[in-house]
Formats: sequence, C-alpha cells, structure tokens
Amino acid sequence: MSTVPIALPALSRVVLGVTGGIAAYKSAELVRLLVRNGVDVDVVLTESGARFVTAMTFQALSGRAVHTDLWHTTADNAMGHIGLSRGADAIVIAPASADFIAKLAMGAADDLLSTLCLARECPLLVAPAMNVQMWSNKATQRNVELLREDGVTILGPNSGELACNEFGTGRMLEAEELYAAIVATRQRKVLMGKRVLLTAGPTFEAIDPVRGITNSSSGKMGFALARASAEAGAHVVMIAGPTSLQTPANVERVNVQSAAQMAEAVAKHVAEADVFIAVAAVADYTPEAPETRKIKKSTETLTLKLKPTIDILADVAARKRPPYCVGFAAESQDVTALAEDKRKRKNVPLLIANRAQETIGRDDNEVTLLDDAGAHALPRMDKLTLARVLVGEIAARLVERSIASGAPPNAPRSR
Repeated sequence: MSTVPIALPALSRVVLGVTGGIAAYKSAELVRLLVRNGVDVDVVLTESGARFVTAMTFQALSGRAVHTDLWHTTADNAMGHIGLSRGADAIVIAPASADFIAKLAMGAADDLLSTLCLARECPLLVAPAMNVQMWSNKATQRNVELLREDGVTILGPNSGELACNEFGTGRMLEAEELYAAIVATRQRKVLMGKRVLLTAGPTFEAIDPVRGITNSSSGKMGFALARASAEAGAHVVMIAGPTSLQTPANVERVNVQSAAQMAEAVAKHVAEADVFIAVAAVADYTPEAPETRKIKKSTETLTLKLKPTIDILADVAARKRPPYCVGFAAESQDVTALAEDKRKRKNVPLLIANRAQETIGRDDNEVTLLDDAGAHALPRMDKLTLARVLVGEIAARLVERSIASGAPPNAPRSR
C-alpha cells in the first residue's frame, strides 16, 4: 500500500525574534536546542530584548551574527529586513511582549523584527510572555485574536508563578515546549478532525500495599505516538500507566495503575474514538486476592495465585462499531509468526511487531507492520521518527477504509 507522507522536510533555518522580557533567558536555551538538532538560527534582537540578554550571548550559542538594526547596510541591496526571512522555515517570536503583539496585530513596521514579520513568506509563531493582567487585558486578547485570524500560531502562554511574583497566565513556554511546538508545525495534519485513543507504559498489579507485578516498559513508544498523533491534528487521549515521562503538548492524559483501571478508562473514552492504538505493555495476569496489609518476610515460600487480566485490545476490536484498531506485539522469538497469529485472533486490522529485548527502554525501535496484505518491515529509527511514520501509515489506511466504505475521508466515525 502507499503511505501518506507524515513529515515535511526537517527544520533547516529559523529566525528567532527576541523582544523585551525576563523570559528572554529561555530563548537562549531554545537557540541551544535548535542548534543541537541541526537547525541554523538567525537571532533578531530588539532594543528592549538586548536589555535582558546580550547579542554576544546569542551569537555564542548560534554561531551566527545577531541582527539588531533595521538600517544595517551590509546586506545585498540594503534589503536585510526582507532577505533575512527568505528561505527560513519559520519566524519565531519568543518572548513576545504585549507591545510587540500589538505591533504585529496592527501591521506596524518600525524596527527590524516587526518589518521582517510583515515582509515574511514563512509561518510566524508567537510565544507571549507578560504579566497576568497584561495578558488578560481586553486589548491584548483582541490583538491575539487578530493574529490567530491572520494565521499566526500562538504558542502558550502557560500559567504559574511569574517574574513579578504574581500567579496566573502569562508565563512563556519552556524552551523544550517551544522546540516541540516549532517541530509540530512542520508535520502534515493527516489526522485533522480525528479522535485518537491510545494506551502507553506498563501497568502495576498490586500484591500488597507496597509490592506489585510490573514490567520494564518505559512508555516511550506510546508517548511518541501520542505526540505524533497530536502533531498530525488529532484530538488525543492517552491512558498512561505508571511512568515519569512528560505529557506531550495537546494530549489529554489519564493516569492509571492497574490493567483493570486501564480497561475501565479505555471503556470510558472509546465510544468517541476514531482510532484506538494499544501500545501499553498490559500485564497478562494480576493477583487474585491482593493483601490489604504488607506481607511480612519469612522463611516460608510465598505462593501467589494469579488470574488473567482483561484483553483490552481484543475487547475494543470486538465492539459492535469499533474504532480503527492498532495493536503492538513485543515477542522474544518467532516475532512475525506469533504477532500475525495475535492479529488474527484479536481481529485487528493493523498490528506492529517488534522484538521485546531490542526495544524496551531504548530510544529507537525496529518494527514490522502486519495487515491483511502481509508483512511490511521498517528500518530501525528513533521512536519519535517511527511514531510519525506510523501515524502516516494509520492515516493512509483510514483513507483506504473510507474509500472502500464510500464515506468521505474526513467524515467522523458513526457512533
């Protein structure tokens, strides 16, 4: 089958505009993250921004000259205010002060950065940072809404403690969040309008109040798929077992412990899902009668009586109107044969198989896709890249299924 391309070409160059605000220190970290990932960064520093972080700092981090002057004449034809944005993948304003947001909304162009934004041919991303009253002011909100209507992407802000020692909304996103958001804008929205429900991580089956049965799943693959699905435009609900991984942007997270809790959470959300992706390493067995008090150590042998847990994937696939179901199978031997048997038994249209000892806890993975057309092996790649490829595969199959059923490709699932 043909795969829907999931990723645009990687970021190559970003223009980063830094306006006046204490959050400018986060912009220095953002430059470091971008450069570390192979992105050229041209920093444009406003006069106010330079009061918080110097041009020398950004030059040292980016390895490139920092731009500050609209009237600098060394550029070809003295048109640096236009040429700097040409060929850039995006212009990112971080931090964006209330004053600069007002400039953008009104189309003002009285310095290098505002002129670049007005003359751009690439996407514009704005990360506000300001006092909570400034952010909630009606004028600021009108300006932000104008920018959204003009197709500008607004990143944040977050809520929390502000530099002025007040609490509320106005805190600029962290550098890691900004980097992820910039990358996300480059992804094709092949799941726009779809609702994705997925499970991730291990489960923990209590033996007593302090002990339990679990496994070594890190949750990295599930979290990567949640992020990739959100990047592709889907509304994502992730049912997560115990893991310390951070929730991806624009993903609704539901935390659970046991297989029973995970099954209950899936049952609560599955009716609204267009796609269900079972990535979690769910325990196959759980103690039949967990102790309510801590079991004391003794010299006697301890015998545990275990009972099977519910098969969440099979249960969802057996529903009268199931979402498009995607399963994962981690096998230690005979991977393809055992996984294909699992796929057929559970009546799952797409199953992703891998060798357990070569993926659990690692940052990369090598998988084989199994469907009615056979086995399709993919090369080893990092889990986020793989997740984006898999989202493309799922999107392509959704289109094919819609065509086969005669429904429009973007029509919501009948519920």
